[in-house]
Amino acid sequence: MPEIWLNYGPTDIVLDIMAENLEQKIDSEGKILQDSEISEKLEKMNLFGQTDMVVLHNSKSIQKMLSSLFTLCEQKSRPPPRILADPKILGALRAGLPASCPTGEFDAKNPDNLVFVSEVEFDGLFGYETAATRILRRFGAEEMLSAYAKRHGNLPAPGHRTESLEEAKKFADRFEIGAIEIVANSAGIVDIVSGHPAKTMSAADTLESGSIRDAGQHKSVIVSTGKHSSNDTLARSLQSLWNCAGAIKKDGLAVLVAECGDGLGSEALRQYVEGRLSAGQLQNPSRYVDGMEGLLFLSEMRKSFQTGLVSILPEFYAKKLGLVPLAGIKHSMDYILKTQGPRQKVAVVSDGARLLLR
Repeated sequence: MPEIWLNYGPTDIVLDIMAENLEQKIDSEGKILQDSEISEKLEKMNLFGQTDMVVLHNSKSIQKMLSSLFTLCEQKSRPPPRILADPKILGALRAGLPASCPTGEFDAKNPDNLVFVSEVEFDGLFGYETAATRILRRFGAEEMLSAYAKRHGNLPAPGHRTESLEEAKKFADRFEIGAIEIVANSAGIVDIVSGHPAKTMSAADTLESGSIRDAGQHKSVIVSTGKHSSNDTLARSLQSLWNCAGAIKKDGLAVLVAECGDGLGSEALRQYVEGRLSAGQLQNPSRYVDGMEGLLFLSEMRKSFQTGLVSILPEFYAKKLGLVPLAGIKHSMDYILKTQGPRQKVAVVSDGARLLLR
């Protein structure tokens, strides 16, 4: 019996699957940077003297880059930058950094004169999630309506250069800011790019070159996001489903393995399960509600395939959203074999947040 470990919140869980039921295990690939190469890239970026850096989300690759930068500052006898982050991720971020690294809460209302640190991923609305798109989501509530209106239809478009992405770049271009964009896979850091966030799309090119797979079509797929920061909420976790949708056959079954320890993760999902937002309001809204695109994509995806969810969310939430709640990873295999047949072949995606299956 193959032993496959899948990320689930802050830990990993084992998927027990018989060899005859395993069709394919799909993971991210790509040559990763060694510690010396990371230090060399950071030194060339000449980040010394930067007083504050804002971490937009937490991941092991971000912690690795910041630790390398801190070590480099020590070697050069230069003061390290202060690392700022939202209170909800600050504790976890600190745990992965040297104890002497200065940190603080980020509460600025304007992004000017700051350097933003993020990991590049795929995104259903923008095509790619970059520092520019994260800055737009955080500081441009009104502009998000325009980005949403210019979406690539009613289905997610990860890996595409969308008009919505251009809106994000235009928004970021208003400010005197910098960005450090990290490209990573399950093994480590693949590349680091710095510059103005409106002009660091080369990081997306690197992600695309190492993360797009021609995986064929599958009747049953189990999807893990690959990292805690991509399955802390349902809204974040659904992106991995969008990334793998191209490999799921019509009327097939996808099982999303995502703890969702921080809940639904978007105002749109919250309003929908509470009955304050309907699917009919998603097409041409007069006001953008945070996470609206995720709800729209989910409602459209339900027409193509069924989705099961292994999480700690209340069953009511999953059922309200048209998902099949599954009590654990073992129940997911039981459900697949019960509904698809005991000889069903299953594809397993272990790093869904950083893969794009076509």
